[in-house]
Amino acid sequence: MARTDTLHRHAGGRKPLSGLEEHQHPGGNVRAIAEIERAGRQERRGIERVAGQVAARCGTAGFLWSQILLFGGWVGWNSWPGLRHFDPYPYILLTLLLSIEAIFLSIFVLISQQEEARLSDRRNALDLQINLLAEQESTEALRMLRQIGRKLGVEFEDGADIEALEKSTHPTSLAKQIDQITRKEDGQANPSPRAS
Repeated sequence: MARTDTLHRHAGGRKPLSGLEEHQHPGGNVRAIAEIERAGRQERRGIERVAGQVAARCGTAGFLWSQILLFGGWVGWNSWPGLRHFDPYPYILLTLLLSIEAIFLSIFVLISQQEEARLSDRRNALDLQINLLAEQESTEALRMLRQIGRKLGVEFEDGADIEALEKSTHPTSLAKQIDQITRKEDGQANPSPRAS
């Protein structure tokens, strides 16, 4: 009875799932990532929040239809015979308003994209760290399996692949290799023109 109460108190009134603590369960990880995303969005300044909301609203079908109706109505009113035309053809006021709207919308979209790029960089850094930790764990698991096998007298095929997998990955040397390979591929894709 006392143990059950302790489990209930420890898990915040809920029993731990699958015998794991709440922060160890995959659902807890998802909640932690969602909290990081939420915190990142709350760090935005006022103009960045406004830009994100404007970009989100302007990227909808509703906004498109409202623009079509508004400008269609504008052109129709100013073209219909017998009505007082406040912006007759060639619709100079409409052109001015459209230009101003386009300028501000592009600025809002750029601010919003910059903010999304910042969050994406943050996600990528977290993803890289998790991948490196997983690689370290895999390398250590391979070493442990080999040691267990040796103690039990199991023969392993010694190959360059297994030895390479047992070595720790060094991000700096890996990044240099990636850069060298991509430079070579870029050089082959875009060969320099020959002098005639």
